[in-house]
Amino acid sequence: MRLRRDRFRDVIARQLDLFLEDEADLLEDCRDKFRSYESAPREDAEEAYGDFVDAVESATEALADMRDRFGRTLDEDAADMYEESFNRTVRKRWPELGLEIEDR
Repeated sequence: MRLRRDRFRDVIARQLDLFLEDEADLLEDCRDKFRSYESAPREDAEEAYGDFVDAVESATEALADMRDRFGRTLDEDAADMYEESFNRTVRKRWPELGLEIEDR
């Protein structure tokens, strides 16, 4: 059985590269907040984790906006395939954002 190539793979790769370039501050904030959480004393860990979650939500929201803007240019079936492919690619590239992208 031959697997069909993902028709959105190239456009999604370019979109995520652009996101990495344009929204580097959001991704860096996620990394910084995670490091802060990992090194936080026990009494500050809950607040540090909340800060990390907020940073992940901000980055994920920006990704979802990008995904949704492009998805609106497609017919319904193609948009569904594109969204599934986009979410799968985000989960692979940025696992910390991948869990959230499904909910957006």
